[in-house]
Amino acid sequence: MRATTVPPGTPCPAPSPGDVPLHRLEVAGPGAAPFAAGSFEAVGPLSRADHPHRHTFYEIVHVTGGSGTHVVDLARLPVRPPQLTVIRPGQVHHWEGGRRLDGTLVLFTDDFLVDHPGDREVLRRLGGLCRLAPDAAEDERLRRLMAELVGEYRERAEGYESVLRSLLHVLVVRLSRLPGRPGTLPPPGGRQAALAESFARLIAGPEAAGRTVGECADRLGVTPGYLTQAVRAATGRSPGRLLIEARVYHAQQLLAHTELTVRQVAARTGFADPAYFGRFFRRETGVSPGAFRKHHSRHDPSLEATPPPA
Repeated sequence: MRATTVPPGTPCPAPSPGDVPLHRLEVAGPGAAPFAAGSFEAVGPLSRADHPHRHTFYEIVHVTGGSGTHVVDLARLPVRPPQLTVIRPGQVHHWEGGRRLDGTLVLFTDDFLVDHPGDREVLRRLGGLCRLAPDAAEDERLRRLMAELVGEYRERAEGYESVLRSLLHVLVVRLSRLPGRPGTLPPPGGRQAALAESFARLIAGPEAAGRTVGECADRLGVTPGYLTQAVRAATGRSPGRLLIEARVYHAQQLLAHTELTVRQVAARTGFADPAYFGRFFRRETGVSPGAFRKHHSRHDPSLEATPPPA
């Protein structure tokens, strides 16, 4: 997928003032698989970055040792090995006080899931959870599976990409079974399920701020009525409600992880009038933007927040 991968050593583009840095996945060359796996040491310093940042790719983190706090969006997660976290493209995260972190990371872009497109929905839901905690037996199975992924990635023997995709699919299925899972694997979907997934991807990024249901339907090549029917069938919620939640979520990210003023956050989320943005934000969250920022400051060690809506 364009703009999601870069050659090794490519610097991260300088973000706009107040924006959260966006990192792309480093791959060996133009034809290399958009995938990487290894230990914290092998992946490099960014694997335990202490500054808020986002990715263009998925990251599955299996922590087997160490201490500290993993901050994912607005949730602060004390490191309690063994644990797993799924970080979706666009989610903001960083580590605080990470000491002797040990484990395995698996990184891949959305298009690496081409063989198992249903995994996208599972990962989207898993990314809405804070932490997955396997028992001892399941953790041992996951360690072996992670080791297989790392071995295939390192050796790059003939057919390794198909093996990686198959192993990754097994990993996603295994994760969906862990305590705290959002549900079972979605059944094979038809046109409506595919449309709902496309809508979820369309509204996931900050560029969706201010879009209407009609505009989204036009971009997806369907009528607003059909889009509403498909999204309700897949999620139980209307596309209008999901657009509102995505808008609030983006505003929360900016307030919690940047130093943009409230007026600037309002503009970034599609509000020309900061006062109206304040009323909207208070209506949806129960607090003002300023109060939210104060409570969710990354420097507040007592913060325990719920994840964004899946």
